[in-house]
Amino acid sequence: MVRYGIAVDSARCMACYNCFMACKDEHCGFDNLPIAAAQPETGHFWINLKEYERGNDSRRIKTATIQTLCGHCADPACIKAAKNGAVYKREDGIVIIDPVKSKGQKNIVSACPIGAIYWNEKLQIPQKCTMCAHLLDKGFQKPRCVEVCPNKALVFGDLDDPQSDISKKIAAGKVTPLAGLENMETNVVHLNVPTVFLAGTVYLPDDEVAIGAKVELRSSNGKRYTTKTNSFGDWEFEWLEKGETYDVIIEHSGFETIKLKATADSDKYVGENMMAPKK
Repeated sequence: MVRYGIAVDSARCMACYNCFMACKDEHCGFDNLPIAAAQPETGHFWINLKEYERGNDSRRIKTATIQTLCGHCADPACIKAAKNGAVYKREDGIVIIDPVKSKGQKNIVSACPIGAIYWNEKLQIPQKCTMCAHLLDKGFQKPRCVEVCPNKALVFGDLDDPQSDISKKIAAGKVTPLAGLENMETNVVHLNVPTVFLAGTVYLPDDEVAIGAKVELRSSNGKRYTTKTNSFGDWEFEWLEKGETYDVIIEHSGFETIKLKATADSDKYVGENMMAPKK
């Protein structure tokens, strides 16, 4: 028996909303009983693109997107909150809310630790991502959201097959559970969710940017990260451990080394640094 899952790679998401629109196209206006009743045209986000702004300085502002959908948990809180078997887990690992048995059970909505369940006011039922189980049961290879993603930020497959694309994707990425799911096993696995970044800009005399300067971070626990400034003199380190303090060492041929200290307590632009010629 397979155990279906979706790997969500935030580093590859470009917020095109193809997944969101495909979900609406598949589920709005169409009952797929007994899996799900039609999704309302507004108010529901069975796959939700949560975008937020990052950075402490207008000179380096970034946005990040986290695709959020039902985790199809191994031990779902929604099943515990439901009565009369209104929520159940299939043998393939997909968690389904029965559109008939769940009528009137609004408490199922609040049971979800990441807010991925929505209330259908008209039908008086809770609803969420079904991983397009109705399509999989007909022999389709993947859910609609995965099918339309142009950047392969969503990967579908059998989590129990080490040779499947999804298993290889998870093994190669940095698993980062969403807040609320830190200690839970889920069939939707989030990868490369941004933590914090440190960034800066390096100049040479006469306001010329330093291209190709070596920038190194050294943490108190011995970890080291290196990069080089780009064509604009900018450098950046992403996915750092939040709260860690780093020594920042900037080196460039013919110039004095710059040494700084920076704490990655938030997404931070540490500023512009001018390199002095060696004496």
